[in-house]
Amino acid sequence: RPRALRLRAPPLARPAQHRYSAGMKKVAVILSGCGVFDGSEIHESVLALLAIDRAQAQAICAAPDIPQHHVTNHLSRQPEAQARRNALVESARIARGNIVALSSLPASQVDAVIVPGGLGAATTLCSFATDGERFRIDPQVDSWLRAAHQAGKPMGFICIAPAIAARLLGPAGVEFTIGSDAGTARALESGGGRHIQCAVHNVVVDRRLKVVTTPAYMLAQRITEAEAGISKLVQAVLEMA
Repeated sequence: RPRALRLRAPPLARPAQHRYSAGMKKVAVILSGCGVFDGSEIHESVLALLAIDRAQAQAICAAPDIPQHHVTNHLSRQPEAQARRNALVESARIARGNIVALSSLPASQVDAVIVPGGLGAATTLCSFATDGERFRIDPQVDSWLRAAHQAGKPMGFICIAPAIAARLLGPAGVEFTIGSDAGTARALESGGGRHIQCAVHNVVVDRRLKVVTTPAYMLAQRITEAEAGISKLVQAVLEMA
């Protein structure tokens, strides 16, 4: 008789711990949850992490330790009114548990910053999706990003996340893109920034303010289209770091 297979549950996986050389650039990747409809867009987040690693830089995932604005069932695409989730806890799914609270990561300890899109960027990190032109950035996120900007750290914003750059640096006349949606562009330009139309595979680089933006899934129909722009964004950010 054939021997019966004995299946054992695998041990709990630990977050990957990597060794980096002292010369590697460190990039804070700021997440807002896990999933396009209520947190960080997973494809954009992973593509950014991949591009950072390919560039021989170190990604440090971080998220604010605050409640998500809302929770969405990603299968039905319907909101779950009674559900509550934490942005840091949910972002840990993307980071494989290797993540820190944004408040515990001094901006001075990183060389650059990248913020993926997803609705969490426009509801939890800022309120653009709900408040339109009068939106505000979450105070903790606002304070952290201002410190990074004042320290001269280049920043990249993907998909709808450039809304944060438009509010943060609008008074300084930041140039940014969310692709080609005229209504969204007008709403974001109300803060003083300048929107530039951009193809899905390209980026807009504001070298004066060290801000790079790309449309990604504001326009992308395929993951390869999103990847092209995100890879260029990471390259441009690291060149200024």
